[in-house]
Amino acid sequence: MKRVLKVIWSIVKNYYIIATLGFVVWVGFFDNDNLVSQYKQRKELRELMQQKKYYVDEIQKNKDLVKALTTDKKALEKFGREHYLMKRKNEDIYLIINENAAENIAINQK
Repeated sequence: MKRVLKVIWSIVKNYYIIATLGFVVWVGFFDNDNLVSQYKQRKELRELMQQKKYYVDEIQKNKDLVKALTTDKKALEKFGREHYLMKRKNEDIYLIINENAAENIAINQK
């Protein structure tokens, strides 16, 4: 036991080891770029990269839609009918609503 304490004391007495341990503790926990903030920043970076991928995909979908709508009249007519309930002069539009869904909406509004 005394031998182990002598070895530990000789290590602790060494100023270089004390300075190195102090530096590691300072950089690891107290510095502005400590380990905890690095972890949080990496997590935020991953989330931002996922958002970037989503928005890049959405931009590409919208570009494809704009290209289709500007070049194809049938696609433009289909888009107008589906999203804005547009119709031709000699047509009637009938909306079919599921009764169960309508009841759920009515219950949620009360």
